[in-house]
Amino acid sequence: MELKNWIYQNKSLNKDEIDAMSKKYGFNSMISTILLNRGIHTDKEVKAYISKSISHIHHPMGLKDVEKAAEIIKKHIDAKNRITVYGDYDVDGITSTALMYMFLKELDANVDYYIPDRFDEGYGMNIPAINKLIKNGTKLIITVDCGITAVAETSFAKLKQVDVIITDHHTCKEKLPEADAVINPKQPGCEYPFKELAGVGVAFKVILALAVSYNLKASDYFNKYCEIVTVGTIADVVPLLDENRIIVDKGLSMLQNTRFKGIKALIEIAGIADKDITSTSVSFAIAPRINAAGRMGDAKLAVRLLLSEDDNEAYSLAKELNDANIKRQNTEVEIYNEAIDMIASDCDFEKNKVIVLCKKGWHDGVIGIVASKICDLYSRPCILITYDDNFSAKGSGRSIEGFNLFDALAGCGDILSNFGGHAIAAGLSLNPDDTEEFKNRINEYANRVLTAEKMKTNIKIDSEIMPEYVTGKSARVLAKLEPFGVGNPKPVFSMPGLTVVSMSRMGIDEKHIRIKFKHNNMYFQAVGFGMGRYSEFFNVGDTVEIAFTMDMNYFSGTESLQLMLKDMRYS
Repeated sequence: MELKNWIYQNKSLNKDEIDAMSKKYGFNSMISTILLNRGIHTDKEVKAYISKSISHIHHPMGLKDVEKAAEIIKKHIDAKNRITVYGDYDVDGITSTALMYMFLKELDANVDYYIPDRFDEGYGMNIPAINKLIKNGTKLIITVDCGITAVAETSFAKLKQVDVIITDHHTCKEKLPEADAVINPKQPGCEYPFKELAGVGVAFKVILALAVSYNLKASDYFNKYCEIVTVGTIADVVPLLDENRIIVDKGLSMLQNTRFKGIKALIEIAGIADKDITSTSVSFAIAPRINAAGRMGDAKLAVRLLLSEDDNEAYSLAKELNDANIKRQNTEVEIYNEAIDMIASDCDFEKNKVIVLCKKGWHDGVIGIVASKICDLYSRPCILITYDDNFSAKGSGRSIEGFNLFDALAGCGDILSNFGGHAIAAGLSLNPDDTEEFKNRINEYANRVLTAEKMKTNIKIDSEIMPEYVTGKSARVLAKLEPFGVGNPKPVFSMPGLTVVSMSRMGIDEKHIRIKFKHNNMYFQAVGFGMGRYSEFFNVGDTVEIAFTMDMNYFSGTESLQLMLKDMRYS
């Protein structure tokens, strides 16, 4: 069993600091510790975090080029020129496409949308697609969640007298496309105070800027489209900090009684109760079904779902997406098992810090999900590559904290046809003959920057907590700090001196575990997802300490405290 690092974040705090915050704001010490652990110190930061008020949303005009983009879009709307929203096939891209299309349609624009086929065209803009759009009369292309690396494609469009506005959030390369306007908070020279918007968040900002330029009330459109932005933001796993957190908080509240018929149908098919719509249910129930369209077939199916205004059509489309998601799950299991077998048979596996696996025929819509699971399992970066008879290979990778995957790919850029993404998730394409060299090169890079300590799984713990404070009341207080996510994780605590009373594996494949603990006369129920093997290392009667989060479990009209295990070790 892997020994994980337990990192106590409160060790850097002093008691006077915690007491001062508790006294000033009326918090208990648990809440003060959690806020301070997240770097929240000032009045402004505390108020923004606690209130989650729309008043803390940054003005869209702070984005570089956004005013210019609004003027260009208005010009094309007034001229009745055809505008094409060019999106991506993941949830962020799909929600961005639907959002931009809906708003432009509301302004009576002559607008359509285009999402490239994942399998035939790949990610982002491509020249054949641009040619097709030009033949159909497009005069303005607005990219959403893509385009920041499309230097040649943008130049081609401009050569054909087509205006191009790029809205994106991905990491910028050294050279930016020479578009009419580039809106990306990460681009050089952009002084926008928050850099971690999802692609749909950037598109949302452009919409709000356009609303301002039309003298419309931006807050009305914030409320109107917040749910769509919330789904894309959660799905893209961007940090739930600053305005992302405000957007998601408002959006989750509105999703309880959504006005979007397509989302309502998805919620029904996924079997989610209204009160259970959280960032977790969006991540694991709503987003995968939307994502299944682009992974297994045509992403435009999901756009149609989000745009649907008919109950019957929405339910039918949601059913198609649900079926595609089931197919995706089955395909994922097949690839995962094959990948694990390849690792088991590789006698040099331990020598490589980056896992690179390549096989002909793997479904390239699923390899990213499998790479993520393998990355989590082995605590090291993982890239899966698939190729076909056309002699082209595509890869998708996921990384760990401390290893910037985008930078690593940039170091191998001379043997890659294309690459792009973020520090922890990226895609690439290359010649299949170069996969072995790529594996060697990226591992040479990893040997320089990735230490053994960085490859250990870290459990970041807010503080130790005594058993008498592990209660339903505490869990309900913590729930008020939602939404949690990347950058603002659900608070993790440790609790020592527990006796294992009972322990059983659960799930069809027994991957999970249910454990009952005792401390004096107090009993605690805990569940550990993906921790089934812990039953091989611990026994009933053992004295242990656990790292966990607190949740309220609702079942048959009753609620009870349930601990979600992160790790367990001998006390």
